[in-house]
Parts: sequence; C-alpha cells; structure tokens
Amino acid sequence: MNHFAKLCFAVVLLAASDFVVAHDQIPGAPQRQPIALVGGTIHTVDGKMIADGTLVFDEGKITAIGKGVDLPKRCRTIDVAGQHVYPGLMESLSNLGLTEIGSTDSTIDTDEVGDENGNLQPHVAVNPDSELIPVARSGGVLLASIAPRRGDIRGQSSVIQLDGWSNHDMLVAANTGLVVYWRAFDSRAGDDGDRAKQRDTNLTRFADRLDEARRYGEAIAADDTVPTDLRLQALLSVVNGDSPMIIVADHRREIEAGVAFCIGEGIRPVIYGGYDAPQCATLLKKHDVPVIVRTTYRLPTRRDDPYDHPYTLPKRLHDLGVTFAIGGPGSGSPGGASAARNLPYHAAVAAAYGLPPEIAIRAITLSPCEIMGIDDRLGSLTIDKDATLIVSDGDILLTESNVTHAFIKGAEVDLGSKHKTLAAKYRTKYRQQNKSK
Repeated sequence: MNHFAKLCFAVVLLAASDFVVAHDQIPGAPQRQPIALVGGTIHTVDGKMIADGTLVFDEGKITAIGKGVDLPKRCRTIDVAGQHVYPGLMESLSNLGLTEIGSTDSTIDTDEVGDENGNLQPHVAVNPDSELIPVARSGGVLLASIAPRRGDIRGQSSVIQLDGWSNHDMLVAANTGLVVYWRAFDSRAGDDGDRAKQRDTNLTRFADRLDEARRYGEAIAADDTVPTDLRLQALLSVVNGDSPMIIVADHRREIEAGVAFCIGEGIRPVIYGGYDAPQCATLLKKHDVPVIVRTTYRLPTRRDDPYDHPYTLPKRLHDLGVTFAIGGPGSGSPGGASAARNLPYHAAVAAAYGLPPEIAIRAITLSPCEIMGIDDRLGSLTIDKDATLIVSDGDILLTESNVTHAFIKGAEVDLGSKHKTLAAKYRTKYRQQNKSK
C-alpha cells in the first residue's frame, strides 16, 4: 500500500470513529465590504443607549455609530428595526472548547496530572469543531475566557472568540491570568493550631516558588544560555505585574488571605467565585480587586443563608462599589460548557433580584473584558473597537429573545447549531406523522 493510500485509509478510520465529531457550521469569511445595521436599539454599554440608531463597521472595526449616520459606498445595509444590538457576550473562566462529553474522558481537556501546572496554555487544546461552540453562539456568546480546572496552580487563562478554522484563528489573548485554587494553600485539616501551621507552611512554599521565578527571570535576562524552565517561566507574567493571579475562592477567609498574599507579593489579584465577597468589600475596593461571580444558578453555601443569596450577590457587590463580572454555566455548574448559551439568563437572574439591567448586561460584556485586559478592543460598541456584536429580536436578558445576527471582527457568524438542526428535524417528523393520520 503506497503512502497516499495509507493516508486515505487513516482518514476513513478517523471519520468512522465515534469520538471524532465536528459541527457543520462554516467559519465566517473576513469582511469584504462595509456593513450597516440600521434602525435598531444600540446598547453601547460604555455610553448611552441609542434608539433607532445606525452602526457601521468595515474591515472588522466599528467605524460609525449614532443617528443620521452617512453610509459609505458599497455598504451592505441590514434592517434591524425593532431589534437590539449588543456587544458579543463573554463567558468567564469557562471550559468551552475544552470539553465535549462529561462522561467521556477522551473528550475532556481541562485537567492535567500534578498540582503545579502554571505553564498550561488552554487555547492550544481548544477544539474549534466542538458542537458546543455553535450552541453557545446562538445564545449570543461570542467570547470566552477559558482555563484549566485541576490542581493547586492550575495554569493560565486565555480568551478566545467562538469562530475560526483553528485554535490559532480563535485566540484573542493568551496568558490573561494565572489560575490558583486558594483552598489548597489554606488547609482545613486538624485543630486550629494544626491548620495555622499547615497554612503557613503552604504559603511559605508558594512565596518561595514566586521568588524562585523572579530569580529565574533575572537569570535569563542576564544570560540567554540559562536552561528553560516552563513552570517558572509561566509565573513571570504574574510576578512582573503583566497579568493577574486569578484566585479561586468563595469563603471570606480564603478571599482575605488570597488578597493579602497577592498585595504582599506585589501581584494583582482577581477573585473567581466570590460568594462571600460582599463581606470583604472594604478590602476589595481598597486594592481595586475585581470579582468574577461563578454563576447565579447555585444553592446557598450555608444552611442559614437566605434562599436567594446567590441571586442577589451581583446586586450586593454593585451596591458596595465592588467591580464584578458574571460568569455563566461554562464556568461552573449546572451544565458546564454545554449550557454556556444560558449566560444571559444568569445575568437576568441578577437583574430580577435588583441589579439594574444595564449593569447586568455590562457584567457579561465589558466588565469581563476589562478584567481580562482586552477592553481596548472588545466589550462595548465603540468606534475603532472590533465589530464583535450580536443582534437580538428582543431584550437579550429575556428567554423568549432570539439572536438573529452575529459578527466576530466583522465576519458574519453562522447561527446554526446541532440543537436547531434537531429541532427542525423533529418538527418535520411530527408534522409528517400528523398529516398521515
């Protein structure tokens, strides 16, 4: 059998495999002409809402926005009267693109052996053909920050856009934060004395590791023959202040200890989870520490907490002046990445429990972009920012609203998905069966 025949045979075997699954949607082609969305309600997020407005974008960038905008030559006009235009929604610290079927280990790429894996780069493992990506897009989610999930020092977070032929096409920003599971450094075993001793030991070991990274950075700057250490190199952006440390913590003691440690080390902290963050509001505001709320669809942590404690968390943070974003199911339970399409409804729950709707929308658009350091290009409808946006036939926070158009850097996104295909299939089935009776 010649080489070409062997290659063809291998392709046939792969195509027959149960584990090789690719969605049918074709990535959008680069924008070739100016496009104008005319007549819709434009939610700029960083400015005033514009009723019956026009938004123009060309070569992937927003070029004009407002009322009575002059359209450029060769402009394609899309009538969005009665509809709403928003920035693309962003899922925070998700496993979208990294996991497919929770019960099938071969489709999960969020975990790694060992407790210290700061060098992990999740964007290199993204599956651009994941069936879950088109489903998320159909709910308005066009961006996701993704991160590993196992270990103490879990790895780097990355931001991806949810369209592209490859993980390289999808990458927006790498190394947007080092994810650390703080409870690993705050032992709860034994009596109070044992816990304090173990906690001090753990934190000293972690601080020594950061000092080792600083010395490693100095060494490679002075001598380019120093052997590469990927784990130490991964810590450099954090200790140098180029990216934050994302602390996975819910309880007050963990939040306070994590922030105090980072401030002492000269590191920028971000809290992920944040169930008790309102109790730490003074500390968080003093050091400008943002919080990524890990979903509003969760149960109260303590038996004596109010039933709606998770639902009111964003409002309480807002009232206290703490910067926050809302993460959806891709960043926690229930559903994980398979339910990332529900991100706007997590914000809607917060709005139903007192958070102003415009702040709820900000919490899933501009705020997560600010926390991940990409707000200079994304997160709001602003001239010169990327034309990554959605059009909805109603308020995006309402379950009955549908996304009718989506664009990523000006490229029109296919809003089809496996869910929609199956829905159409079974509508046809029941229609045909009813006619035959």
